Amino acid sequence: MTVSVLVVDDSGFFRKRLTEILTASGQIKVIGVATNGREGVELAEKLRPDVITMDYEMPVMDGISAVREIMKRHPAPVLMFSSLTYEGARVTLDALEAGAVDFLPKNFEEIARDSSQLQKILIERVLDVAGSRPGTKPPPSPPARPTPSSRAPVSEPAKRSVPERPSVPDRASRSGVPESEAPPRRAARRGAAKHYNVVAIGTSTGGPVALQRVLMALPVGFPAPIVLVQHMPASFTPAFAERLNKLCRIEVRQAEDGEMLKPGVALLAPGGKQMMIENRGGQGRVRILPGDDRLNYKPCVDVTFGSLARSFPGKTLGVILTGMGSDGKEGCRLMKQSGSDIWSQDEKTSVIYGMPMAVAKAGLTDEVLALDDIGPRLVEGVS
Repeated sequence: MTVSVLVVDDSGFFRKRLTEILTASGQIKVIGVATNGREGVELAEKLRPDVITMDYEMPVMDGISAVREIMKRHPAPVLMFSSLTYEGARVTLDALEAGAVDFLPKNFEEIARDSSQLQKILIERVLDVAGSRPGTKPPPSPPARPTPSSRAPVSEPAKRSVPERPSVPDRASRSGVPESEAPPRRAARRGAAKHYNVVAIGTSTGGPVALQRVLMALPVGFPAPIVLVQHMPASFTPAFAERLNKLCRIEVRQAEDGEMLKPGVALLAPGGKQMMIENRGGQGRVRILPGDDRLNYKPCVDVTFGSLARSFPGKTLGVILTGMGSDGKEGCRLMKQSGSDIWSQDEKTSVIYGMPMAVAKAGLTDEVLALDDIGPRLVEGVS
């Protein structure tokens, strides 16, 4: 089935080049181009494309405002093009919160080494995004963050509903299988709160917003250390950690080599590198290692989860959220073999049901949860 694409960008050269690359695939048809956000919103409603590529800085209406309007009128998967700078990261995170599914660097030289690799990456990303579920409402504004000295428990936030998302008819995500073939949802097993040395969360596409929703539900004084692995470029993770820290009641920061894990503190793996956790006298210590070119993902969920299986056997809770591919499956397998527990996000609330589906289909998941149930479940189930 051919995927229809609307290209929105104020650069004539970029519109032409992107159209040429996508059309050459034979699997994608560019059905329209727009020179600014306002025109993009109008054409999106008129043409109803399967995917929209969106620049972030344009005249008349910028990309973030355009994404918000598209999500209000007729939600469609949006792939943002942005710069790999700190400011570009902040803008891209705003776009993802507004409803965009994924992003790529606008500078083609930052995407690939040669034209054949560039074409492969762009086409695969558009096809992957076409199978996504856009339209998630952004999280509500959090309550005022307490001062570090305040350790009083915070009441559990009310569960928020997630709207139904439009799907692409008769087309499965390239990272998974059609919903009709997905494994059945398991009934969540409830019980007394359990002590974990570490809570580890891994995610990819759709992860920035998903992590925000999960972590915002956690109170000051959350009893376990948290490590986060999000597929993200090196220039983006500092801005992402800073954003989460401002929004959440727990402390969130980018992990540094050698620091010790602490209860109620979430450490984000740096982009472009690998994060491993060592056991030093019963306490976790972070090791940040150079990214290995033999691994597709830097950071990689399998690497971090595998290190936890060795360092804290039976004492770790692994959580797999939305994302393309199957990163995390082998790490979860090692954790399960060591006696640890695994939770995964359900299909309905995943932007891309790839990573959580891989874990569930492998029979590794102890609980399958909707996105907005994961945070409250952590509060309930971790002591």
